[in-house]
Amino acid sequence: MNYLDFTIIAIYFGIILWIARWAASTKDNAQFSSVDYFLAGKNQGWLVIGASLFASNIGSEIILGVSGAGARADMPMANFEILASLVLILFGWVFVPFYLRSGVYTMPEFLEKRYSKACRNYLSVISVLAYIITKISLIIFAGALVFQVLGIPFWTGAIITVVATGLYTVLGGLKAVIYTDMIQAFVLILGTVVVAIFGLYHLGGWDGMIETISLASLEPGKPKVDQFFNLWRPMEDTDYPWTGMLFGAPILGVWYWCTDQYIVQRALSAKDVSNARKGALFAGYLKLLPVFLFFIPGVIAYALLQKGVISFSPDDADQALPALITQVLPSGLKGLAIAGLLAALMSSLSSAFNSSSTLLTIDFYQKFRPNASERDLVRFGRLATVILVVLSLGWIPFMDALMEGGIFRYLQSVQAYISPPIAAVFLLGLFFKWINARGAIVALWTGFAIGVFRLVMEFMNNNGSITVAPDGALAYFLSINFLHFALFLFLFCSALLMLVSKMSEPQPAESLALVTFQKKTTSTPFKWSSDVILTVILIGLVLLLWWVFSPLGIG
Repeated sequence: MNYLDFTIIAIYFGIILWIARWAASTKDNAQFSSVDYFLAGKNQGWLVIGASLFASNIGSEIILGVSGAGARADMPMANFEILASLVLILFGWVFVPFYLRSGVYTMPEFLEKRYSKACRNYLSVISVLAYIITKISLIIFAGALVFQVLGIPFWTGAIITVVATGLYTVLGGLKAVIYTDMIQAFVLILGTVVVAIFGLYHLGGWDGMIETISLASLEPGKPKVDQFFNLWRPMEDTDYPWTGMLFGAPILGVWYWCTDQYIVQRALSAKDVSNARKGALFAGYLKLLPVFLFFIPGVIAYALLQKGVISFSPDDADQALPALITQVLPSGLKGLAIAGLLAALMSSLSSAFNSSSTLLTIDFYQKFRPNASERDLVRFGRLATVILVVLSLGWIPFMDALMEGGIFRYLQSVQAYISPPIAAVFLLGLFFKWINARGAIVALWTGFAIGVFRLVMEFMNNNGSITVAPDGALAYFLSINFLHFALFLFLFCSALLMLVSKMSEPQPAESLALVTFQKKTTSTPFKWSSDVILTVILIGLVLLLWWVFSPLGIG
């Protein structure tokens, strides 16, 4: 990197901080209300909502993971990105109207309106702990590793991004987060497009890339071309079976995209249901891009590695994209690409800070101080963000040791193992009024216990703490693919939820009017609105990608 690269990065930081300062300003120096700080004034349009949903989701760990999958010929991982488009349709059409109609600030608050305080407390505690211990830590660690690969010291990269991100999140709240996300989404897309174009140029285009991979595949142990471009694997596959991907992955998607505060808070800032839905659909279109922005550059990096143009360890494919940036791009464009990686890191981190701050303020502070003023809520929200920044910096020294021991990787699995019961409680609770609070809390805690048991046993088995009999029930339990496990746990929790609810008294119908589907008194004729047309086109594009990257298409 030279002065031109650093200048471009400095300009990027300057623009982001200027936007945050603008977002923090109010008309006539009016008081910053809790609605302004936590929900961006509830007057946002579809463009900023959709861009923020996309940018918040795309962190450094996703960019490195998906591009690394490309370098490993592991395309089924990209299916998580494509499936998100379909789940976002569900979010926009099914969940969004209830969230906006109920007027909630947080997802635990919605659970209280639908079920009980016990359900709210469960989700509040689980969410905050998961954000602090896993999500925020993982984002910082992955981002710092990116800087390390790019030649920037680990601590320097971590401190700069945490402090800068925390600063504009504290100042402007959700409004600063979503408007900076919109710019960061553009920088991220532009930076990765540049990487793909220059990578293909060094290979002589798409045909040159395919030819290089084909020649390399003649060597023993090297993957074939069709392995790079096939989203679907047999049901017996231990990593990504097509059954798990098609039926299990959407369960995780419903939890993440439809019920997680980290994501949903953007839709809560919409001026109306139409803008929230269009924002979700716009994000769905953007989620089709990672296949081309992250996965394909990973394949390009693999081909350039075979030609000797770039070098990185084949055993650490997550280095593929950073190697492509540092060893192929010219000065200036290298700075733009790094700014794209910074955008991914900062947008995810600011979203994690803001959503955690909202949960701490609304679900904990306001509960203990119900008469707190608007100024008190905003002040505590800012203080909570500062505390999160300090905790994040203090957590960094422990991350390296955790990663080496494998504990950190398993902490991330908590999110996958706790999501099925939460998805069941939210999804079924909207459709069936007779499902009640007792059924919900039993399903949540039972599902949590099963998920944590699987997590602990899996970790202890892998590090040798326990010896599992090869033919025993525990060995079979641990051998279930995690996507199949998610599906089975969802079905079990759904059945338990319905069974316990049937055995106890239903909740009063009048208390469920805003949080469940109601029978229509009059029928309205179907019409092809813009939202319907956009939805049909998005579904068609997903099906097209599934066909293109299959044994019938390129694969």
